[in-house]
Formats: sequence, structure tokens, C-alpha cells
Amino acid sequence: MNNGIGKSWNKRIYRVGELSPLEKAIAYVFLIGFLCLFAFPLVWMVSTSLKTLGDIHQIPQTWVPWQPQWGNFAQVFRDAPFDRFIWNTCWYTLVTVFTTVFVSSLVAFAFARLRARGKTGLFAVVLSTMMIPHEVVMIPQYLIFNKLGLLDSYLPLIIPTIAGSAFLIFLLRQFYMGISRELDEAVKIDGGGYFILYFRIILPLSLPAMITAAILEFMYRWKDLMGPLIYLNTRDNYPLSLGLANFTAAYGQTPWHLLMAASLIAVLPPLVLFFFMQKYFIRGIVISGSKG
Repeated sequence: MNNGIGKSWNKRIYRVGELSPLEKAIAYVFLIGFLCLFAFPLVWMVSTSLKTLGDIHQIPQTWVPWQPQWGNFAQVFRDAPFDRFIWNTCWYTLVTVFTTVFVSSLVAFAFARLRARGKTGLFAVVLSTMMIPHEVVMIPQYLIFNKLGLLDSYLPLIIPTIAGSAFLIFLLRQFYMGISRELDEAVKIDGGGYFILYFRIILPLSLPAMITAAILEFMYRWKDLMGPLIYLNTRDNYPLSLGLANFTAAYGQTPWHLLMAASLIAVLPPLVLFFFMQKYFIRGIVISGSKG
């Protein structure tokens, strides 16, 4: 009897959501395995960017070169105007991110807080635009901007952002729906309108969702290749994505060491941004997905 009681006291009682040591070990094994799988391309990119072209074709391969070729990064800027590519990408990305997120937040605010007849149907129409493939509107848009004489500039890429993004409208609307409507009544009692409600109440409270929307739009614009490929012809107007795509044009063969160095330069800004903003990104996704 006493032995049975002693054994029952020695047994560990696990709460809901708590893992046993064996389950934790299995979970860590899977997590480390997936980490290695997804980190492999980045590690290979860093390793290749520090090698010579001869070291890349050497068998067996070495992950850590004996003499790291740090000059590959400087060679990239000598062979192509990468400083110009970076500048074009930065200003284009910042302008489109600000315009798209701001307009999308205004539209989402209208769908979430304003009362209007037919609002639900109109919101369904906005969401239905996400099902239209980009290839369907690609040719009509090109013909329109060609008639306007706006080709070989960033205007055909910036002007459509004035309409916002259907996905960001949906994301921000879901977040706004979770904000208490008692705040609307409080603003009305104090004599404020929708302008005060949006800029002084909704925007400060929706910081995680706004940052999430900005990160998603930043990632899309930073790596956008199709848009610049269609509208831009002059090399000095190329962003990083188009500059990388044409990087091997001046070589008889693909200079993998220089191409990986250039790719690493292009990848670092999104990695740094996500590293510092991942807390807000995850919070915004979780809260937006659980509201409305």
C-alpha cells in the first residue's frame, strides 16, 4: 500500500500543452532537422561567395575555404553598378510599401468601422480580385502605360499601389474588427470624427498589424522581378532583382562565386529586417488571424 502511494507521488503529472522529456527530444530533433534543411541554401551561398571559381568546381567540396576571397564583394561593384541597383531598389520599395500599406489601412478601416449599405458585398468583390491571375491584367496594363508614354520608369510600378492590396486590406480589416467599438462611441462623445478615430486611436493600436503588412509588402517589392522586367529597359534603372538576373550577361560562363556574393548582398536587408521585426510580425499575424 505504501509502495503504491510512493510510486504515485513520484510520477510526474504533465499539464495540457506540456511535453515529456522524450517528446521534447523528438521535437528538438525535428526542429533541428528542418533548421538544417532551410539554412542549407544560405550556408552554401555564404561559402560559395568566399571561394574562387576553381574552388567551386573542386571535388570534394570544402565548406570553409582556406583563403576566403573577401574581394569577391568588391568585384561585384566593379563589374556592375550594384550601388545604383541598391539605390533604385531602396527608394522604389519604400515608396510602394508606404503607399500600399497606408491606402490599404484606410480601406480596411472603412470596411471595419464605417456603416454603409452593400459594404459586405463590396468587400467580397475586393477579396475576389485576389483570384485574378496577374497574367490576365499584365498585357492591358502594359498597353495603357505604353499609350501614356510611361515605359522605362517606375511610374507603372508605383501607380497601381494607389489602389492598395486586397490581401493587406483583408489582413488589416480582421485586426480592426477586434478593436472595441466602445472607442468609437468615446470619440464621438468627445466631438471627434472618423479622422480623429483613425489617426489617434486605430493607428496606434494597430502597430503590430501595420508592421506585419509593411514587412509582407517589403518582401514582395524587394524581390519583384516580373514588374521591372516588363517596364524597365535602361540598365541604370534596374533594381537588384533585375540586376542579378542580367549579372551573367557579360561573362562567357556563370561566375558562381560573384553571383553568390551579389545574391548575398541582395538577401541581407530582408533578413536583417525580419530579424529585428519578427516579434511584431508574429504578433500581427496571430492577432489578425484570431479576430473578426
